[in-house]
Amino acid sequence: MSRPEELHEWISFTDPDAEQTWMIDSTFMLSNWSCIYGSGCKGVLDDDATQLQQGCCSYGAHFIDKKDLASVKKSVKRLKPEHWQKHEKGANNRWLIKNRDGSDATRRVNDACIFHNDPGFEGGMGCAFHIAALEVGERPMDWKPDVCWQVPLRLDEHTEDDGHVISHLREWKRRDWGEGGIEFHWWCTDDPAAFVGKDPVYKYLKDEITELIGSRTYKTLVKLLEEKRSTPRPHPQVTLKNPTRKPAKR
Repeated sequence: MSRPEELHEWISFTDPDAEQTWMIDSTFMLSNWSCIYGSGCKGVLDDDATQLQQGCCSYGAHFIDKKDLASVKKSVKRLKPEHWQKHEKGANNRWLIKNRDGSDATRRVNDACIFHNDPGFEGGMGCAFHIAALEVGERPMDWKPDVCWQVPLRLDEHTEDDGHVISHLREWKRRDWGEGGIEFHWWCTDDPAAFVGKDPVYKYLKDEITELIGSRTYKTLVKLLEEKRSTPRPHPQVTLKNPTRKPAKR
């Protein structure tokens, strides 16, 4: 018997100019998933961690490449103590660590990313980058590590022997976190409580999707999704129960 996560429909189209085929999870794109950080998110620890309000920031952020790291370093210089609770602890690049495998990551303080502000912090709970960016009227995604704004979107690419690229854009699943993802007490794309947004994902996450696939591909995606929207397949998690929780502001 298939599990709910397997009951998704996909849109496929080819970009001949780029020798690339796109496979996009239309079930997730047409769903009303919404980030419910601060409004019911239970976090990604092995027990219910709602009271910690850490969201998916418990393990810190890993950097995709040098460009990603360089961008965040510029953002860190713009953070002020009123935005960042752990400003003093992270000064002089003490926010950055080197993992055993040589990769770079954000340091953890009190079992959470150093850029996470605890509940009760006067400058605001949650991501310091997010708070600072909104204050100056900029997009939080332009301040954060790439992985932080990409979740819950996942882009996987495979190059075939002839050089043709197959790109899959889908929801981020537990398995994408590695072995530890199975231990999560809760994950947002697994729970109907997070499917409470007023807009479909392809509109709600327009900026993030466009950043991942490009504006031209996004326009093609929207056209195909609009054609399917009259008879969409409900996201399998939504069919489990009728959630009543209101979506968080984004």
